[in-house]
Amino acid sequence: MAGPARRRDPELRLGLLGGSFDPIHHAHLIVAQSAREQLGLDRVLLLVSAAQPLKPGHGASALDRLRMVELAVEGIPGLVADGREVARGGPTYTVDTLRELAAEWPAAELVLILGSDAAAELPRWREAAEIPRLARLALVQRAGAPPLEGAAAVQVPAMELSSTAIRARAAAGRSLRGWVPARVADYISGLALYRREEGGTA
Repeated sequence: MAGPARRRDPELRLGLLGGSFDPIHHAHLIVAQSAREQLGLDRVLLLVSAAQPLKPGHGASALDRLRMVELAVEGIPGLVADGREVARGGPTYTVDTLRELAAEWPAAELVLILGSDAAAELPRWREAAEIPRLARLALVQRAGAPPLEGAAAVQVPAMELSSTAIRARAAAGRSLRGWVPARVADYISGLALYRREEGGTA
């Protein structure tokens, strides 16, 4: 989908992968890395939401979720933890974040990376019609997922991994090694995050 004229010769190509990251896990990192490689992005910002309007509450605080993303991307070139939505507070609206990023990097091309669930909810987002005007859309393409008109496709391997399952393991006191990066597992264990949670959403 064509973007505004100012992006015809971008100085920077920024991928934007938003989410609650409650907690971040290896599948999130694979998506971010795959998008960066396949779409030729200079970097991918992992945007940690403060509170998602279309989802119930989170198992960990916004600051803890941001810290886990920081730990997860440490040492991975091109992946950056971004806490602007946490700092802004309140409900997280993608259109506000895109406008802020466009003002911060006026010559950059913004590429919004969406999973199939997020893409299906896109018409319900605030000022949904403005979003493809502000950023190019890229859909994480999994088997059986319908295409998104005008969006680039990001191919990823099949992964049966979810934040919901990881929170359930943490609540049961089971090891998270292999499910999340080691530093994230240590952080969750050290603070006993999710130990009293009985359910939730990814």
